[in-house]
Amino acid sequence: MSYSDFGFKEYLRSILAVATFFLIFLLFTPIILFLLLISFGKASNFVVEQIAPIMVHPVMWVSGISFNVKIHADELTSPAVFIINHSSTLDVLTLLALGLPKVRFVAKWEFQYNPIFLILGRLTGQIFIKRGKTEEAIQTLKKTHRRIKRDKLSVMMAPEGSRKHPGIIGPFKKGPFRMAMDLDYPIVPIYFEGNRDLSKGGTMITKSGQVTAHIHEAIDVSGWTVDNLSEHIKEVRNQYLEWAGVEEDDVRPIA
Repeated sequence: MSYSDFGFKEYLRSILAVATFFLIFLLFTPIILFLLLISFGKASNFVVEQIAPIMVHPVMWVSGISFNVKIHADELTSPAVFIINHSSTLDVLTLLALGLPKVRFVAKWEFQYNPIFLILGRLTGQIFIKRGKTEEAIQTLKKTHRRIKRDKLSVMMAPEGSRKHPGIIGPFKKGPFRMAMDLDYPIVPIYFEGNRDLSKGGTMITKSGQVTAHIHEAIDVSGWTVDNLSEHIKEVRNQYLEWAGVEEDDVRPIA
């Protein structure tokens, strides 16, 4: 997808959507800060589950995007390590729109360069990692284990790391899967259908259309070991390739 694929209507809608996002963000920030301060941080779950979806739905409406959720399981497993396919700027909106219970997001360290994101992220207990420094990222994740287990929180991660990667489904990093093993949490795969078609990673311009979050059956990791981890990661990634309709995959795995 290139900029030539977008017309004037898409550019106008996207500009209005970005403006709407920042306007809503500015309006809600003092409200969120007030709730967090008077509750001593205990309103974090309410912010993630209730307020965040309210904030992003108008942005998607302005963009002409219809958002749906389909759960392909008897019930939503929680707490868990939720994983997503990540190749679109829209992923940020669809993640927040889900409003999953007691979830914390693992985000790139650079988000903290925005003071508002830094304050809200820290107060709500989000996790920021330096993706380019694997060992440092792993240590950061390990430091959060005690808090996550104590508060029975779920974690949301993208195994591909960046939204800019080779292939429709990029290579999977081991971090989310190691974290699931360390926490003794199941892995719940979420596949975003349509996000990449409307707005490929690298641009904030989007087409109008429909996106669907498919929440699949939880994967038990109790039998996983360091020795068979790579094989299990390959199996999970193969599921994503199937959901994405990828028949020929030439993306090299991460060593």
